[in-house]
Amino acid sequence: MSDTGARAAIRSAKGLHLAAAPTFAAMALLTAMMGDASPLCGAASPLGGMAPMYLLMSAFHLPPWIGLIAGRRSA
Repeated sequence: MSDTGARAAIRSAKGLHLAAAPTFAAMALLTAMMGDASPLCGAASPLGGMAPMYLLMSAFHLPPWIGLIAGRRSA
């Protein structure tokens, strides 16, 4: 791999951790709007299916965003 390619890969990897929270939030929104398609998850969950799980996963992936925002405010 060339030096330019290696730097691009490192830059992409550093930004990848920011993708999880918005992805899970979008999945929660789509699941809530379209309804749960999985009878297994919908029937077994007392919280109403997959949407709450996606929201919880989104919340667990927020620390990179919080760190990014805090870093910008302190600069």
